[in-house]
Amino acid sequence: MSRSELMSIGSFARRSGITASALRFYADSGLLLPAKVDPISGYRFYSDDQLERAVLLRRLRAIGMPLASAESVLCAEQDEAVRAVEAYVDAVVGEAATARQQAAVIRASLAPQPALLVVTVSGPVLTAAIEQVLTAAAYDRDIAVLNGVRFEVDSGAATLTATDRYRLSTRTLVPAESSAMTWAATVNADDLRSCLPDLRRSPLARIEATEYEIWIRLADRDDHHCRLLTEPFPDYRLMLAALPPITTRVEVPKALLLASLEERSADHISLRVGQAAVAVGGRRGERDHSVRLPARVTGPSMEVWFELTTLYPAVSTAIGADVLLDLRAPDQPATIRSADNGDLTTLAMPTNPQSRETNAEPANTEQTERDE
Repeated sequence: MSRSELMSIGSFARRSGITASALRFYADSGLLLPAKVDPISGYRFYSDDQLERAVLLRRLRAIGMPLASAESVLCAEQDEAVRAVEAYVDAVVGEAATARQQAAVIRASLAPQPALLVVTVSGPVLTAAIEQVLTAAAYDRDIAVLNGVRFEVDSGAATLTATDRYRLSTRTLVPAESSAMTWAATVNADDLRSCLPDLRRSPLARIEATEYEIWIRLADRDDHHCRLLTEPFPDYRLMLAALPPITTRVEVPKALLLASLEERSADHISLRVGQAAVAVGGRRGERDHSVRLPARVTGPSMEVWFELTTLYPAVSTAIGADVLLDLRAPDQPATIRSADNGDLTTLAMPTNPQSRETNAEPANTEQTERDE
């Protein structure tokens, strides 16, 4: 390969995203040797064939992988390399979670705050409630509180709520034991997720709170620490109170509705409610026609469109064999809950029909009714 076909270290640095000084270091450590070194000037030259290795090395170092581990990945076959990266990330995440828990213990010992017992609940029940409402939480760089779960406790009830502004899920639990206090706080969703494996296997969980954190005390496992978010949580009760009345109620088998949603290949889903059925449709295609589901319908016919990513989680977390869809209008939030158990309630915001795909299946509520 002639020098004209090679790149200088500066050009290679720009194309690979690695500084020239780092390239010299990687060359000296044997990770990324130059294709050619001028014996007189000592200038280093690189080839196009080395770009892929260089970019991978840069990315491995960007996630903090040590040189020895990075070298193993660079030299491994594809499947082995993927497993090595996943194992490294799992280890880092585990170490970070452990460090956070230990830091909380250290902070508590340095600046002790009295922890108040807020509530005692069933571990498996609390786990299910957290998993159900977490489907409505979201990571938003600008609105950190959306990646949180609102805990509200008063005498005889504990309510968990999450929202991403397009969905809102709320679940009410009956505590095994509660104090006489009224307490509310927003708990970091990532911290709650890390608690779930242990919480799921614990008969009871005691939640104790300080000003900045909660502790989930488990009798037979390690305690878990969860940070509190200080930003104000959206006033969802005010939003619920302002909702217009329900006009159409649909009771449909949950399994059939989920199956019909899973068969859709469109990003947007239409629900066309007739007299005794609901037609689930998406964009027109050879295998993507509407599916009619038997339903108990009260109220006038209606067509409502949802994004699949909004509707599916709301239906999948509903409790029981049948799900209730309380519809207000095509542009108003729909309430989704179990027909047998109202402890879990989800609100899902419809989408504007004009924003769906241009090849979306046209509405035909009258046809749905004629098919009854």
